[in-house]
Amino acid sequence: MGVLSKRKKGVTRLTRSSKIIKTIINAIQDKKGENIVSLDLRKIPEAVADFFIICEATNQPQVRAIADNIEDEVKSQCGEYPYHHEGKDKLQWVLIDYVNVVVHVMLPDSRKFYKLEDMWSDAALEEHKD
Repeated sequence: MGVLSKRKKGVTRLTRSSKIIKTIINAIQDKKGENIVSLDLRKIPEAVADFFIICEATNQPQVRAIADNIEDEVKSQCGEYPYHHEGKDKLQWVLIDYVNVVVHVMLPDSRKFYKLEDMWSDAALEEHKD
């Protein structure tokens, strides 16, 4: 199944106020994730999701704690499981894919290196503070 085809299978389009997005941001904040931003990719035709949510953790145990809390909270509050996740072995950058929202939990050096916000600079960016 291609990345684009998973989006087209009748999945509801998200908005910034969608429950899953609020749940993810709250789960990040609960574990003290920093520099939380959401990128609205809905107007970018080649985007693989409607939203990216990106945050930083100060160390590898915090990366794991944030990623685990996101999965636990989304499962309990929204009844959704990730379509895919990766990076839990190295804990430099954990990606959690919920089809129309993709979460990136990154160490600061990884975030600086990959510059996801620059790569998707056409997207509307919103910062999320406590």
